[in-house]
Amino acid sequence: MTNSNPHSRSGKIMLLIAWLLIMGGLYWFFSDWNAKQANPNTAQVVDKQRNALTLVRNRAGHYVAEGEINGRRVTFLLDTGATWVALPGRLAAELGLRLGAAVNLQTANGSAIGYQTRLDRVRLGPIEMSDVGALVADGIEDNTVLLGMSFLKHVEFTQRDGVLILRALPDDDRQARRSSRP
Repeated sequence: MTNSNPHSRSGKIMLLIAWLLIMGGLYWFFSDWNAKQANPNTAQVVDKQRNALTLVRNRAGHYVAEGEINGRRVTFLLDTGATWVALPGRLAAELGLRLGAAVNLQTANGSAIGYQTRLDRVRLGPIEMSDVGALVADGIEDNTVLLGMSFLKHVEFTQRDGVLILRALPDDDRQARRSSRP
């Protein structure tokens, strides 16, 4: 004698759907969590009175933040060891940047060739600068721009306990210090 349940098939389908929903929810949660760990500064803390931006260090110990180059949204990795703002060739092509003289670069990964260029406008939170020196170099991750000292030298920054506060220098100071042009 077989005990046949007419609802057995629909029960199995419902169980499969429940498992798919649980797995999808877990994937969504952990991918969102992972993205926040890589860039915890998606919701930037801005002090408009002081023209300052507060960033939190990511799990790798870097300061990463969203910003803009010539109006295009990019992800910056702040790098005080980089002389220039450095961007990948693909992004430079998308922005229509004109490549200048070739320069030899010494990077953490060895020697490389880069090309000088100028960026019309660079914005990080409330801090915006025009005519910023930059380099275009292959070997940089396609979705990351190194925000080097050609931008950061015009910014006052303070780091304490995994928090970095950036404040734009007054325009007078910025103009007086604008001396390096690639």
